[in-house]
Amino acid sequence: MKYITSILLSALLAYAVGIYGNLPWWSFVVTNFIIAFSIPIKPAHSFTAGALGVGSLWAGLAFGIDLSNNHILSTKVAKILPLGGSYVVLIFITFLIGALLGGLASLTGSFLRNNK
Repeated sequence: MKYITSILLSALLAYAVGIYGNLPWWSFVVTNFIIAFSIPIKPAHSFTAGALGVGSLWAGLAFGIDLSNNHILSTKVAKILPLGGSYVVLIFITFLIGALLGGLASLTGSFLRNNK
């Protein structure tokens, strides 16, 4: 139950600080750190919870924006980058970046809690 709560809190707070806060884009890292520090779960579970929370949020938001403009912008960006023009690969890379940042922030918070 703590694992699912951690995933949902990671996604919810990352969305909240991105939309409602007048904060930089990376401020979700701080929220993931606080969540992992506060909820006592294993470090590996903490990493995957933060990664799934933020990664799925970023991928979902990117897909929603991409779908609203019929994949025009993401296809052009994918052509500029060496991705073969595939917007799906671009959304997957967006997922990976969000997942790594969220997961590493959660892992850091979990390790700090365990060493306290």
